[in-house]
Amino acid sequence: MSKVFVFDHPLIQHKLTYIRDKNTGTKEFRELVDEVATLMAFEITRDLPLEEIDVETPVTTAKAKVLSGKKMAIVPILRAGIGMVDGVLKLIPAAKVGHIGLYRDPVTLKPIEYYAKLPADVEERDFIIVDPMLATGGSAVEAINSLKKRGAKSIKFMCLIAAPEGVEEIQKQHNDVDIYIAALDEKLDDHGYIVPGLGDAGDRLFGTK
Repeated sequence: MSKVFVFDHPLIQHKLTYIRDKNTGTKEFRELVDEVATLMAFEITRDLPLEEIDVETPVTTAKAKVLSGKKMAIVPILRAGIGMVDGVLKLIPAAKVGHIGLYRDPVTLKPIEYYAKLPADVEERDFIIVDPMLATGGSAVEAINSLKKRGAKSIKFMCLIAAPEGVEEIQKQHNDVDIYIAALDEKLDDHGYIVPGLGDAGDRLFGTK
């Protein structure tokens, strides 16, 4: 079963309060999402493997550690996921960035992929899928499907706010994908919105309605 990590860091929780606030404007909302993504990236990379090398300091030769293992890639789910990419890149500037675009079929209500652009060496990378919201889980599951069918072996999912229903859906469909969230909310309402949530993340990030 995939693991669920809910971050209780005081800075994340403090900034998340203002992200939720309906009076927070577009500019500040965008900056806060960026900052929380950076803080979450610090936590999500905690288990990256290290290897030891020799380095020349101004004084002597020292044993020191550098990252080893697979290369990393960040994949936002369009469009709201874009708001989290720069925050993660601040800590992992060498990571490649892919994109996955999904829309909801008006009849079946299921997510349909309309765009996917990933690094060429998919099998060699550790992927972090980012999206501010995990509601029903449909888009997240389809994004994971998209990566796996192109050969991805190592995938994590990172979001700001999740509903229990979405977490359960990922665990049911992809029990090898760990989930990293800043807050686990109460439920989904009758329209599929997270309660208490933060509204529509894409509209708030980009100033649209």
